[in-house]
Amino acid sequence: MMRRLLLVAKRDYLATVRTKGFIVGLVIAPIFMGGSGIAFALLRGHVDTRDRHIAVLDRSGVVATELERAAKQRNDEVVFDQDKHEKVQPAYVIEAIPPVADDPDAQRLELSDRVRAGDLHGFVDVGPEVLHPGTNAATSYLRYYARNAAFDDLRNWLNNTVNNHLRRSRLTGAGLDEAQADQVFRWISLDPMHLVSQEAGTGEVKQGGRQSEAEAILPPLVLLMLMFLMLMMGAAPLLNSVMEEKTQRIAEVLLGSVRPFELMLGKLLGGLAVSLTGAGVYLGLGLFALMQAGLMGFVPVEMLPWFVVYLFAAVLMNGAWQAALGSVCSDVRDAQSMTLPGMLPAMIPMFVIMPVLKEPLSGFATVMSLLPPFTPLLMMLRQASGAGIPAWQPYVGLAGVILTTLASVWLAGRIFRVGILSQGKLPGPRQILRWMIRG
Repeated sequence: MMRRLLLVAKRDYLATVRTKGFIVGLVIAPIFMGGSGIAFALLRGHVDTRDRHIAVLDRSGVVATELERAAKQRNDEVVFDQDKHEKVQPAYVIEAIPPVADDPDAQRLELSDRVRAGDLHGFVDVGPEVLHPGTNAATSYLRYYARNAAFDDLRNWLNNTVNNHLRRSRLTGAGLDEAQADQVFRWISLDPMHLVSQEAGTGEVKQGGRQSEAEAILPPLVLLMLMFLMLMMGAAPLLNSVMEEKTQRIAEVLLGSVRPFELMLGKLLGGLAVSLTGAGVYLGLGLFALMQAGLMGFVPVEMLPWFVVYLFAAVLMNGAWQAALGSVCSDVRDAQSMTLPGMLPAMIPMFVIMPVLKEPLSGFATVMSLLPPFTPLLMMLRQASGAGIPAWQPYVGLAGVILTTLASVWLAGRIFRVGILSQGKLPGPRQILRWMIRG
């Protein structure tokens, strides 16, 4: 039995890794998974340096002059790179426009038309009572009108500049020297730090260093995305693979030499070998690159054994159901209808990444990570976050995953045994359940 099983696994493994598609997929998959981050890194230095013309309707009489002064100071400091002798940032050009009291809507429409025509980048409407705002929102407002105002970086500069000026003016009006206002508004960043620890042997107190945002987010996210990618590479294709062999009568030939369960288990081991190959390539290249860059301190090395164990269980558990669903399909259309149900156990954890990563010790994160279909992805995410989850949880979660994997392989095997030789209409849920129970 073992020899036949390994022959099936070897056949499926070599049929996958020898193709050009597998090699191309190894290269392209990380680009697709991290495409937005790569694009951001490549385009970070590419800035539209065209000047931004901003009109200001200052109904308060205290904002427009300050914006003109602040814009001039900014333009002198950051617009030109003195070393490269080139323009690296757009200049902000402020145009103060006297507000029209009798028909303000018509004036806003006129300025909006100028924005649409490209004459202005946007315009700011300042309420008459912004310096001393009361409860009436109709007189104390700051409004920025532009084509994409919500995502415009200029809005942040305008917001900070105007509000800092208004705060200084209020303090000055209250009798505080303007020179002291800068001290009042001085901002001291709250640094994220690692917890202080004590050396076991010497008892020496070891200070916790500063923790960067990248250090907190990237390691767990990279491990989770890598495992998801390996599921897509090793488990997800089993549905179509089994369906194709069934429709092309290849399965019938194979079943002349092996039993249905051996065929399914061999295909699972082949898919697992594909996932391990991909993971080995990515982890090897990644660790080598980090070692060369001197960034091995960012790598949660203690998580690598857990990653391998979780990957084994996740591929076998998900792959078993993919193979079972593929065995009940008789054509491509059937396989398409089964793709979403087969992918849900791997997709649902991707929807709750941020809640779990932000609060890894919450009840929601704990319960979700202890549900066996989601444990490999979410428990690993929680462990890699460094939040110090209770030591018993990974082992309880792993025990649940192992039991669920064994049950999944056994139950899926019963479906596979009947479905691989069935033909005709796609069976409904009741019939699939009957196959699962009766075999």
